[in-house]
Amino acid sequence: MKYNSKLANQLFLKSALSIDGEYMPTEDIVSWLKEQNDKTKVNISQCPLEDINGWIFSHNDESIRHKSGKFFSIEGIQVETNCPVDKKWQQPIINQPEIGYLGIITKVINGVLHFLLQAKIEPGNVNYVQLSPTLQATKSNYTKVHKGRSPLYLEYFINAKQEQVLVDQLQSEQGGRFLHKRNRNIIIEVQDEIKVHDQFIWLTLSQIKILLNRNNLVNMDTRSVIASASFGDFSLDAFNIIDFLSYKSKNDKIKSELLRSSLVSDNSLHTFDEIISFVTNIKSRCDLKVEKVGLNNLKDWVVDDMKIYHKENKYFEVIALNIEIDNREAVKWSQPMVKPVQEGICAFITKKISNVLHFVVQAKIESGNMDIVEFAPTVQVLTGNYREAKKGTLPFLDIVLEASKEQIVFDALQSEEGGRFYKDQNRYMMISVGEDFAESLPDNYIWMTLNQLQTFLKFNNFLNIQARSLISAIPYI
Repeated sequence: MKYNSKLANQLFLKSALSIDGEYMPTEDIVSWLKEQNDKTKVNISQCPLEDINGWIFSHNDESIRHKSGKFFSIEGIQVETNCPVDKKWQQPIINQPEIGYLGIITKVINGVLHFLLQAKIEPGNVNYVQLSPTLQATKSNYTKVHKGRSPLYLEYFINAKQEQVLVDQLQSEQGGRFLHKRNRNIIIEVQDEIKVHDQFIWLTLSQIKILLNRNNLVNMDTRSVIASASFGDFSLDAFNIIDFLSYKSKNDKIKSELLRSSLVSDNSLHTFDEIISFVTNIKSRCDLKVEKVGLNNLKDWVVDDMKIYHKENKYFEVIALNIEIDNREAVKWSQPMVKPVQEGICAFITKKISNVLHFVVQAKIESGNMDIVEFAPTVQVLTGNYREAKKGTLPFLDIVLEASKEQIVFDALQSEEGGRFYKDQNRYMMISVGEDFAESLPDNYIWMTLNQLQTFLKFNNFLNIQARSLISAIPYI
């Protein structure tokens, strides 16, 4: 059967509203993940930068790079921008030009679409094992530069026919840490029986979203992929009829409103063309100039035997690790990693306008962005300590931090990409505000419905990874 987009939307929506999976109750998945963690042998230790096995670096080198020329490198850059004000700085950054696979296999089981996820360990994860996509592999991984095993299920994506593809997009990763990094986010559907290997499990989209309300259970790559699952377009009148007749969470007001914002294509404050004009205007007047600088020449950064760090001990560090994990394609290796100095915060503020929830969306410049700005959460503070920010200095931060329990729709710690970042977790939040919250916004912010955000997700490089992570966690039931 060839799926059109409407049928794919129906499959995603039904799965997002199906609490119970066919293979394991949601509560039992937490225990299952703990069991996977307990039986995995992990040994990680820090080593001097010059002693990273398989990598090239000395105090005279301009970068940290793999001897094969593959995987990624740590380089220095100088950044200049005029938005929102003239600013210039230098920093280390990860340069990983390869486009990898972030792929999920899905299958309709007893009428409900299930997602095949893997209990995968990453050396940088706070709690090691988290739920990852079916396939999570860089090009260097799946071409076996590491001389290890080929990733499981790779052939399903390489040989996928067009009629199997439900989602296929190039999406960015952290623009403040990666230089122009993108991965192929792809969801395919299979009809034949496939072998479910150890550490893999079938889950509904609703089950994944429920687990996202817990700390550090679903990894960043899974969040990125499932964020692209859209549910179609309905008029407000049509949704109200559906909601009245059958929606299971109609007694949970905020979840019903979130679903309405996702499905309803009318009643938005701004048209799609107006939003395009908004972001085009910002890209036209904002400059982002990035030039390479040797790591040994970075201003305000210190290179010693064990790490590269900012002289004021801010932002992040670059460290080196020796790693042994017994169930990976390669079981023993060394690599550099980026270690944050502090936990960050990413939050959307949402308000009902014209009877549909709208989100305050930020057009944000980051040093590694491919096209100057991307849509970001209302609040995104990752490189500085948000707890030390003076009241009123960061737009909307005070509103998020002072929100009452009744205003908090979502609040959980989520790990960032555990293959490149070490113990990096940020607080993700969604805050509902009332009618007294002003509709007027600063110049680089705009109101958008969830349906509009999901429409932009169909295109490359519009929503950053932090915004996609929050969208992935939106509960509907």
